Amino acid sequence: MIAAKGYAAQTKETDLAPWNFQRRTVGPHDVQFDITYCGVCHSDLHQIRDEWGGSIFPMVPGHEIVGRVVAVGNHVTKFKVGDLAGTGCMVDSCRVCDNCQHGLEQYCTNGNTLTYNSLEQDHKTPTYGGYSNTIVVHEDFVLHISDKLNLAAAAPLLCAGITTYSPLKHWKVGKGHKLAVLGLGGLGHMGVKFGVALGAEVTVLSTSPKKEEDARKLGAHKFVVTSDPEQLQSVAGYFDFILDTVSAEHDYNQYLNLLKSDGVHICVGAPPSPSAIMSFSLIIGRKSLAGSSIGGIAETQEMLDFCAEHNIVSDIEMIDIKDIHTAYERMLKGDVRYRFVIDMATL
Repeated sequence: MIAAKGYAAQTKETDLAPWNFQRRTVGPHDVQFDITYCGVCHSDLHQIRDEWGGSIFPMVPGHEIVGRVVAVGNHVTKFKVGDLAGTGCMVDSCRVCDNCQHGLEQYCTNGNTLTYNSLEQDHKTPTYGGYSNTIVVHEDFVLHISDKLNLAAAAPLLCAGITTYSPLKHWKVGKGHKLAVLGLGGLGHMGVKFGVALGAEVTVLSTSPKKEEDARKLGAHKFVVTSDPEQLQSVAGYFDFILDTVSAEHDYNQYLNLLKSDGVHICVGAPPSPSAIMSFSLIIGRKSLAGSSIGGIAETQEMLDFCAEHNIVSDIEMIDIKDIHTAYERMLKGDVRYRFVIDMATL
């Protein structure tokens, strides 16, 4: 076994605090890499507080993980010691179901293994995430990170990046399309960058007029204040796609009205409460309300390569790990532009 250290929540009522634990010994197909940076995702907070239910404690959060390889198993062919590497939201899957066979491990029908707060495929060994100094992962679930990218700013690509890239690629969003990005936060700012790079006309929809300057700096062509009825009405029936990154309660019907006929409203944010969808919001115009999770491993590598080619990374604020709960408080207030990343040298 490998001695590791990190920050863990011991129960849903306790704060994260230093914790020593063990990683498995590097197996024939495993890659061990020391963690340089780990992004902070809103889901980390949800899960240490057990807000989604089923949390496994002690819990070491973190699934936007980048670092450098320090050991490889004797059958590993994809990595060597010294390589930059990353791991996102998954560290394994069943490998045999139809989805896994088609590169959709994120939708593994037998249950994939998440990077933390999950069980290995043996269904008994808990996984621990990236708020730690080192990690051991099967080579098939480790990603190559280009040295062209700022490594710290690349960390959030492993979740926020792929969560927005995957639906844009699935629905073939690109040149000639009018794309709205609803919400300008950790996910939304990546949606803007990808939409622009793919050639779409990108409009940011936000309740806050103060975000217009940032939206335009990120490359958005237009900005609409959704709390202004006149501005909202000006884009009724205008968009081919809406990428909805909002995790707070909001009225889907209002935004479905902004789609053209055959338009698609894609949800990647996850509000905590059920929403009422009026049938006529979909029927009139043959519109679709869809959802998307992260991407599979091959698509995540494709995204990272696309980012290296187009010089796309997340806009980040670096923090010491001791300041994680202050960062959570600021994240809840929307006070981050646009993703916190932990410098693991501060562990």
